[in-house]
Amino acid sequence: MSSGKLKFTVNPGSQLLGAIRVPGDKSISHRSIMLGALAEGVTKVSGFLEGEDSLATLQAFREMGVSIDGPVAGEVSIYGVGMGGLSQPVGDLYLGNSGTSMRLLSGLLSGAAKFELVLSGDESLSSRPMRRVTDPLQSMGAEIASEDDGTAPLKISKSDHLSGVEYEMPMASAQVKSSLLLAGIYAQGETCVTEPAPTRDHTERMLQGFGYEVRRENFGDGESKVCLTGGGSLNAVAVDVPADISSAAFFLVGASIAQGSDLLLEHVGINPTRIGVINILREMGADIELLNETISGGEPVADLRVKYAPLHGIEIPLEQVPLAIDEFPVLFVAAAVADGQTLLSGAEELRVKESDRIQVMADGLAILGVEVEVTPDGIIIEGGDSFSGGTVESHGDHRISMSFAIAALRATAEIEILDCDNVNTSFPGFSQLASSVGLKIRES
Repeated sequence: MSSGKLKFTVNPGSQLLGAIRVPGDKSISHRSIMLGALAEGVTKVSGFLEGEDSLATLQAFREMGVSIDGPVAGEVSIYGVGMGGLSQPVGDLYLGNSGTSMRLLSGLLSGAAKFELVLSGDESLSSRPMRRVTDPLQSMGAEIASEDDGTAPLKISKSDHLSGVEYEMPMASAQVKSSLLLAGIYAQGETCVTEPAPTRDHTERMLQGFGYEVRRENFGDGESKVCLTGGGSLNAVAVDVPADISSAAFFLVGASIAQGSDLLLEHVGINPTRIGVINILREMGADIELLNETISGGEPVADLRVKYAPLHGIEIPLEQVPLAIDEFPVLFVAAAVADGQTLLSGAEELRVKESDRIQVMADGLAILGVEVEVTPDGIIIEGGDSFSGGTVESHGDHRISMSFAIAALRATAEIEILDCDNVNTSFPGFSQLASSVGLKIRES
């Protein structure tokens, strides 16, 4: 958890106007460092997210002997050491609050590390479930151990060899899939991961970008299988990181609910496995237009123009849930001022994020006068016209903090949000950027 010193105070009302570029995509920033470090040659990254999570990944590879220049204004140069070139760090690899770093590195280092090491994190990360990655990694022959309750720190010992595995994921998780694929590049034979529903595919796209063959087979009902064969190599490339759709989501909702808004979000990644937030908002009646669509570094990007539109409640389609898993806190804000009821199910994953996002959002929405009912795997929200003011607790969760800040656009009184330090994990400069387009936010 964060120290709890930073507080957001947001005055009610206003509209969002102008054009902005939100910070770089967190998922792609992490992966650019991981693959660049193990590639042959120098990988140059632009648009890198200088947030605490992706900087934790960068620092981890520095501690394993990789030379990295930057970041300076989003520019990073990674001097790859090749597939077997990492060296033993002096102490634990401390990953802060970053679940992505912990889960992806647990797989990658199960193969890449020819030494013992420990992956550790802050109090919040140390309470998150890790068996979902350690169990299948152990089935590949990885020497990896968690605490008795299945949490970090994780201890990785040098394993003589990994064997490819056929793994069927019990629930859709990009982090689990990525962890196994990254271990798979070091395994003997083929590693295949079957996912029950689509999840973000940045790992597969970036592996292909670095010259590593990945095969995908799509079945019906959203199920698919991703396979690769161990023993290949990675070649350095240039990576242009698009703006993060998870960060853009706050402004997509804000402009949709604040009367008179007209906002342009520039160069946003619109990977089809990440656009659940756009699909769901459009189904609720949002006015979102995709302009200047192009492909950048293997990833689709576009400018997003969003204008105010009256929203209505919906039953969120199950197939959209994994495509919007990180955006639900702010989607709950949209639902709270939509006409009618919004029902979410199939989202039990939200309970094991940086906080229990279902319960924490429900508690905060209730304080702001919204009628909510929590279910084991989702929430039912009765839409209304506006939020009342009040003080809400973010529980050190960056996405909760920013979601309640956006709620103030439709509030009747000031909203105060406690424990906002962790906004810097994904969106450094959030309050300044939000303020520049009209949100009446101040930090204290």
